[in-house]
Amino acid sequence: MDYYSSHINRLIEQFARLPGIGAKSAQRLAFHVMNMPREQVQQLTDSILSARENVRYCKCCCTLTDREICPICANEKRDHSTIMVVENTRDLAAYEKTGKFNGVYHVLHGAISPMLGIGPDDIRLKELMHRLQETDVSEVIIATNSSLEGETTAMYLSKLIKPAGIRTTRIASGVPVGGDLEYIDEVTLLRALDGRVEL
Repeated sequence: MDYYSSHINRLIEQFARLPGIGAKSAQRLAFHVMNMPREQVQQLTDSILSARENVRYCKCCCTLTDREICPICANEKRDHSTIMVVENTRDLAAYEKTGKFNGVYHVLHGAISPMLGIGPDDIRLKELMHRLQETDVSEVIIATNSSLEGETTAMYLSKLIKPAGIRTTRIASGVPVGGDLEYIDEVTLLRALDGRVEL
C-alpha cells in the first residue's frame, strides 16, 4: 500500500538504490530533501550532474578525477618509481589521509572474484601492466583488502609482476588498534605474528 504520492515514492526508491541505504534511510533522505530550500536542492542536483559529466579516470593511475591526470600523478615531488595498487579510490583516499606514503597509486576498480564472475579483464590490470612497461618502477606495493577476493587479486598480481624483475610487496595485516586478541580470527593473528617488527 502506498502511503505517499508517486513523486515521493519515486524519490525514496532512487535513494534506496544507493549502496548502504536501506528503506528507512531512503525515506529519511527523501523527506529531508523535501524540506530543503529549493536553491539547496538545485545545488545538490547540479553537483551530482556536474560530477557525473566531468569526472573521469586518470590516464596514469585510473583514479577518479576531473582532469586528464590526477593531482597525485601530476605531482613531480612524489616518488613515481613506487606504485601502490589499491582496489578503489576510497582506499587511495584512506592512505593519503595518513600523509606517510609519498609514492603514486594504481586503482583497480575492483578485485578478482570468480564467484561474482569478475575476472582479471574486468578490473584495471591491463592499464597497470602497460604502465609498468612504460615507466621505470622499482616497487609495486599490493594494498588490496584482506578478503578472499583481495588475496586472490594480490596473488594474481604478484605472479604477473615478479617475472618483470620488479620488487613486489604486500601490505601487512594484523591486529587492529584497540582490538582484543580473544576476538580476532586465527588468520589475522598469524599474519600479525608473521609481520612482527623489532622494537
